[in-house]
Amino acid sequence: MRTFGSSLLLVLAALLATATAQFGFFDQMFGGGGGGQQQRQQPQNVPSDSSIYRQNFDSFTCDNYLCPDTLACVHFPHHCPCPFPAQEDKFETVDGHRLCVSRGGFKAGEAARKVELARKGML
Repeated sequence: MRTFGSSLLLVLAALLATATAQFGFFDQMFGGGGGGQQQRQQPQNVPSDSSIYRQNFDSFTCDNYLCPDTLACVHFPHHCPCPFPAQEDKFETVDGHRLCVSRGGFKAGEAARKVELARKGML
């Protein structure tokens, strides 16, 4: 009787392992998130107050000018980098300001042409 019980237990364990492997495969194939992969967490909304930004801004030290949007330490405000350099072109104005203009959908050099037209008051 004892061998029957241990054999039955062994068969049940094997069936359970097979079922787990089978359904784990289907979960992985059809997006169930199984198979040992980490599941992605939904992004969390950030609070609407600026306390996180202020904490970061206050914790940085800069002997010259701390850029308010990128927190880069530069010698002059117009040397600040654009926050999204892959999507923006940077222009420095004659009065020491920096402009970051979106490249979105423009041809190469189109943003510079539009900035120049705006400087001349033609846009």
